[in-house]
Amino acid sequence: MKRIAIICMFLLAGKVASAQTTVAKQIAEWERAKAYTKEYLDAMPEDGYALKPTPEIRSFAEQMDHIGDANYAFVSAATGKKKPMDSSLEKMADQSKAAVTKGVLDSYDFVIASLKDMTDADFGKDVKVFGMDMKAGTAFEKAFEHQTHHRGQTTVYIRMKGVKPPQEKLF
Repeated sequence: MKRIAIICMFLLAGKVASAQTTVAKQIAEWERAKAYTKEYLDAMPEDGYALKPTPEIRSFAEQMDHIGDANYAFVSAATGKKKPMDSSLEKMADQSKAAVTKGVLDSYDFVIASLKDMTDADFGKDVKVFGMDMKAGTAFEKAFEHQTHHRGQTTVYIRMKGVKPPQEKLF
């Protein structure tokens, strides 16, 4: 019985030692999402940034700006950190490929830097996001879901310009 207990302890210790923390996992996921979003930003030709599949929906640039604005909003609410700019990316006068790319990638840097300042315990803190009560960890999860959703929408825009969208990056 003692041997079984010792073996179980070693197995559990190995499992705990190899487990990735919630913060570390989130950082890795957001870094992957940033790289994937950059591939989308790079794939769209400059003249496609103003493309609107129909007049009533966002242009490609506006979709990407929306991702950046939401990244800032979710994470600011989850952490209490002020976003580094006062205005919205969607309201920037310069909607060129270079300006949109910089603005959106900066928003991912904000998320990643905010995560690096957190502990796993911080994910359990109560926060208010868009008027709703939730845990800080949930806010990061919802932010991740949001950016994935809107990036996916832009696949159609890229195809409409005759460009092959980036290969999916699940890992």
